[in-house]
Amino acid sequence: MATTNTSTTSMTWREWALIAFVGCIWGCSFLFNAVLIRELGPITVAAGRVTIAALASWVVLFVLRKPVPRDPVLWLKLGALGIFSYTLPFTLYPLGQAYIPSGLTAIINALTPITTVLISQFWPGGEKATLYKSLGVIAGFTGAVLLALPALSAGGDAQLWAILVCFTATVAYGISLNVARSFQGVDPTTIATIALTGAAVVGVPAALTVEGVPHIVHPETWAAWLALGLLSTALAFQIMYRVLPKVGATNFASNTFISPVVAILLGVTLLGESLQLSHFIGMAAIFIGLLCIDGRVLRRFHRQPA
Repeated sequence: MATTNTSTTSMTWREWALIAFVGCIWGCSFLFNAVLIRELGPITVAAGRVTIAALASWVVLFVLRKPVPRDPVLWLKLGALGIFSYTLPFTLYPLGQAYIPSGLTAIINALTPITTVLISQFWPGGEKATLYKSLGVIAGFTGAVLLALPALSAGGDAQLWAILVCFTATVAYGISLNVARSFQGVDPTTIATIALTGAAVVGVPAALTVEGVPHIVHPETWAAWLALGLLSTALAFQIMYRVLPKVGATNFASNTFISPVVAILLGVTLLGESLQLSHFIGMAAIFIGLLCIDGRVLRRFHRQPA
């Protein structure tokens, strides 16, 4: 997956709108998870999510008449990417949300660009950290510590454990983004379809083995599952794989600013969740870290005459 050095000025309003839209539907995913874990286990949530998304992606693939790859090695590689990119983090987030609010989970998810910078620093052929990015990493991890303070001060082992679980998901995302660079010549629809299929092939048997056949009573569970699979997964990744080569990874990552805000608003208004002051301070530190990693705002101040 190629990345470019696209500047903010070269981006169109349509591209900004798509990035904002992805941020909103990814922010909604934390609400959907919160609804689903009331009746389903985290592995089942993830398995259903990727299965629905894989089926929808196959429909898109055939409607667009994209060729199906015949290389078995490519299938294995993309399938493995799907397991690591989708099955693992999609299981970890609802697992963590059983103990912490959906808004806090979304804030932790905002650490993804920061973990990606750290991993890229040591990844073969990865992008090396600049001064701004290093400052961003420091600010981001300061925010992560602030997020964990309420759990640490109250002796909340379950909350701290949940925060670490969600943070592990951001590490998985960071690794998968670096791995995805090796698929630069593959069609974006094909990447999403086969990767999601690989995640479903592994996720469904794992869910049935560990958590059994799901028993769903409430209709909102079905609605949340469909919305999570169709909107927050299939549609979001179809958009991402198309927009990312045009705007670059840094610009696209700005959707991370939107997701936590959407998740917090939905969690507070619809789920009755509450966040502490340290959570908001931690979120602010993470956002400052993201601004440093992006670098554009700091460069503009640096260039201004005294």
